[in-house]
Amino acid sequence: MTKQILSTPNAPAAIGTYSQGVKVGNTVYLSGQIGLDPQSMQMKDGIDAQIEQVFLNLGAVANAAGVGLNATVKLNVYLTDLATFAKVNETMAKYFDQPYPARAAVGVKELPRGALVEMDAVLFVE
Repeated sequence: MTKQILSTPNAPAAIGTYSQGVKVGNTVYLSGQIGLDPQSMQMKDGIDAQIEQVFLNLGAVANAAGVGLNATVKLNVYLTDLATFAKVNETMAKYFDQPYPARAAVGVKELPRGALVEMDAVLFVE
């Protein structure tokens, strides 16, 4: 199997030693995305805007793999305040159709660049 590195200008450029996504066979691994605007590389203000931007960023990398977010089989959510988890659910319903992917939500002390939320995903491509 070959490894294909995914990259798109429609998601924030990597700010470290990682790729936006990697496709191996029928599996796509999306790196963690925070609420950075891909054009300005500035963090969106507030949890609602950051959640929205994270889904847009993940979707952009999924599109670079030739699929959409509905190809997600596993989504990991990292929040600096688990009280905001209901907002993730609310926004997630706009980006995913049922049946929803498997998911984990983890409370963390802090995230890169002071982000309030980060998400990564695993996708299946037919």
